[in-house]
Amino acid sequence: MAAAAAFSILPSPSAYLLNRGRRRSAAVPIRCFSSPSATPPSTILSQDDLKKLAAVKAVEYVKSDMVLGLGTGSTAAFVVAEIGSLLSSGKLGGIVGVPTSKRTYEQAKSLGIPLSTLDEHPRLDLAIDGADEVDPELNLVKGRGGALLREKMVEAASDKFVVVVDDTKLVTGLGGSGLAMPVEVVQFCWKYNQTRLQELFVEEGCEAKIRLDADGKPYVTDNSNYIIDLYFKTPIADASAAGKEISSFEGVVEHGLFLDMATAVIIAGKEGVSIKTK
Repeated sequence: MAAAAAFSILPSPSAYLLNRGRRRSAAVPIRCFSSPSATPPSTILSQDDLKKLAAVKAVEYVKSDMVLGLGTGSTAAFVVAEIGSLLSSGKLGGIVGVPTSKRTYEQAKSLGIPLSTLDEHPRLDLAIDGADEVDPELNLVKGRGGALLREKMVEAASDKFVVVVDDTKLVTGLGGSGLAMPVEVVQFCWKYNQTRLQELFVEEGCEAKIRLDADGKPYVTDNSNYIIDLYFKTPIADASAAGKEISSFEGVVEHGLFLDMATAVIIAGKEGVSIKTK
């Protein structure tokens, strides 16, 4: 699905979310909107600057009394910080957050954001999170921060899912960055599943590696699982089929392919902030 070529001045964020269903038909074209940057062209923005710009724009979707899914990672941290600031200033009220990781929980708690769980709020109004890759159809790779299982659970339970990225995360096809596509697996016989994942994508030249922590030991997720990172030399030809194959393996808990889930993707780049929707 090709992105629309035309760009227009960015209207109110609510205009993009009139259709409340998250699952969108593949026949619906992706629309692109852009807003002029408030930063002078001579100013050089860092990647963190771009993430913050996109995060601030994403928080415009947040309204008082919403139940929010709070994402994990460097970009999502800017979102959580902005929500905390608006709550403390009284510009937002009645917000309840459902964090997707222990570190997001700690950040949100420190900012005074009221927190809950999916058990208490099985339906969320909105989730905002970053992504590691975004393809032209707004499919995603997520989970390089290690929180893919909780992220997918929270974001699947949300009426709307807004993704926040800088333009370095855009790819022509998932896996196209050459960086990790994570698969969360149980600790029991993890090498067995590493071998099976390696063999599954052998024709794609994929390499499967156990993720290690700073001490050189297997990285352990918040759910006490391990992560096998898949490194593709070329983009995944059929991400939907790949996701189904990975999920069929016993001992696989979740994978980092987030397909047909995003309502809108907010992208910060040199020319300013743009929004893509289906």
